[in-house]
Amino acid sequence: MVDGVALVYCDEFFDTIWGKTAHGLVRFTRRYEVVGLVDSKHTGEDAGMFLDGKPSGIRIYADIDSAVSVWKAAGKPITHLVFGVATDGGRLTPKMRKDLLHALDLGLDVDCGMHYFLSDDSEMQAAAARSGATIRDIRKTPPRNELHSYTGRIRDVKSFRIALLGTDSSVGKRTTAWKLVDAFNARGISAEMIGTGQTAWLQGARYGVRMDALINDFVAGEIENAILEAWDHEKPHVMVIEGQGSLMNPLYPGGFEILSAGQPHAVVMQHAPLRVDYDGIPGTPLHPLKTQIQAVELLGGKPVVAITVNHEGMAPGEIDAQCEKVARETGLPVRDALVHDLGPIVDVLVAMMARGGRA
Repeated sequence: MVDGVALVYCDEFFDTIWGKTAHGLVRFTRRYEVVGLVDSKHTGEDAGMFLDGKPSGIRIYADIDSAVSVWKAAGKPITHLVFGVATDGGRLTPKMRKDLLHALDLGLDVDCGMHYFLSDDSEMQAAAARSGATIRDIRKTPPRNELHSYTGRIRDVKSFRIALLGTDSSVGKRTTAWKLVDAFNARGISAEMIGTGQTAWLQGARYGVRMDALINDFVAGEIENAILEAWDHEKPHVMVIEGQGSLMNPLYPGGFEILSAGQPHAVVMQHAPLRVDYDGIPGTPLHPLKTQIQAVELLGGKPVVAITVNHEGMAPGEIDAQCEKVARETGLPVRDALVHDLGPIVDVLVAMMARGGRA
């Protein structure tokens, strides 16, 4: 399912939490062949090496023109510019706007997941019309008469459902969800990702919603409908539902809709042990992990069966010790999806499946 040869735009943001869409596309995507990334702060570096210490073959360029020139000369012209920044409120800076207009003038198709819709912008429309480029606003929802209300048909879905929730926003839920899907598939247990944000779509999730763009009345129905579509078309043994925000983050609250509409059999919690404050709210301390587990289990009625760790702020030698500390505190299996094999967590979930979804 390759839509084209893509350049990811993340100028000046790749080394920040707002570059998480670009991070996801560097790590994995089925939708594009990613050949480069724009960030003038890290020109010439390998994006994967900078991000995870592992070479990806994705070079970082100073600007759009230099990347386009290199790949045109190589006989593989870039066809898409994918906007890889997720700013607070989903708005464009003047520089972002200038660069996106330039990409459209060059004839690049632009895919953007911001709340600001480029296709509604007259200047962007004109640039696309001049060059024949296409704009896709990933967060643009269908007309209201095409949205779904909750029906309860999810009770007919036989797939074992796992919600990958987190103790905060921008904590790595989507990345770990993909890793968990891969771990099941590697065992011959068919698994499908249910994406709930724009980056999962950009990475090629076949089923999902852009949850934070929906009118609240339709959130539950759209989550249920994505799961129903995956069941009707794929009949996977397992579905992993990507979490959004976190249950107790006052700026980006999320998770209850997934627990209520998705009706997962089990929850895996993503946690950053060294994070002190909630994302986007300095001075608002994270609730303790145990408190967040209790809240999820109370509202969802299903168990948190494992913890996955985000190692931000840790030296490589600290990761195992931090995982062991969390395991002692919770009594649950703990892994870092970017460092460890998820086998022990899959073992717990497979055992639950064998018991008919009971913990």
